[in-house]
Amino acid sequence: MDGIVIDLFVESRYQVNRKKIKLAVTQLLIEQGIAGPAELSVAVVGDRKMRGLYKKYKGEDKTTNVLSFPLAEGKSTHLPTNVLRLGDVVISYPQIIKEAARDDVMVDEKIEELILHGTRHLLGIHH
Repeated sequence: MDGIVIDLFVESRYQVNRKKIKLAVTQLLIEQGIAGPAELSVAVVGDRKMRGLYKKYKGEDKTTNVLSFPLAEGKSTHLPTNVLRLGDVVISYPQIIKEAARDDVMVDEKIEELILHGTRHLLGIHH
């Protein structure tokens, strides 16, 4: 667990349980046989930022709930330091709020669900 680094960026106006997110991602990585050294980043942003990312990388002017940016699609990336760098997961907090209300679940549960979904994509695990 010490070898897994999760960089978490949260826009200041959004409340998330950082400890719960890091624990959930770490557990998923360990379940997938990754004990470290490994790192990935998670960002919790607003719809404007998410719309900009979606437009830039997907070519459509819309927002979404989660985007994943793997450093290497479907395979691990080891740089000279021998750290497995998985990539980035970005979630839209406003979309999470809407989906949590729609699905009648707690916001923290929806955040965790979508961050784990995005992390699975970084690992090459798709639906």
